[in-house]
Amino acid sequence: MNHKISTEPGAKLRIDKWLWAARFFKTRSLAANAVEKGHARIGGASVKPAKEVRVGDRVEIEIERVVWQVEVLGVCDVRGPASVAQTLYAETEESRAKRQAELERRKTYREPAATLHGRPTKRDRRTIDKFSREG
Repeated sequence: MNHKISTEPGAKLRIDKWLWAARFFKTRSLAANAVEKGHARIGGASVKPAKEVRVGDRVEIEIERVVWQVEVLGVCDVRGPASVAQTLYAETEESRAKRQAELERRKTYREPAATLHGRPTKRDRRTIDKFSREG
């Protein structure tokens, strides 16, 4: 299968299409939606889904509250295998370190309500009421 990737300076593609081809999102509509909500920035500026990204641009993408900072190395308007998608960008060292730290923090962080199941018991309710009155 022939994946035409352009790495020429000035090669450009819509940001939503690029995010989909680079496999940051499963569908173009998910990519467009994320861009609409401001989860993708080019050079630090929020953009619309139709904004074109160029080879050499710095793009920030926020996915599930994790931020990726990548440099655009190539554009490809078809979605190829992951091995091809990974050649379209290079993640910055700073971004990689921050992402790893965030993933580690998530592994060790326990949601306060994770151990609770169902409704509070009578005993739980008394404790809650006691704290509520004190506040």
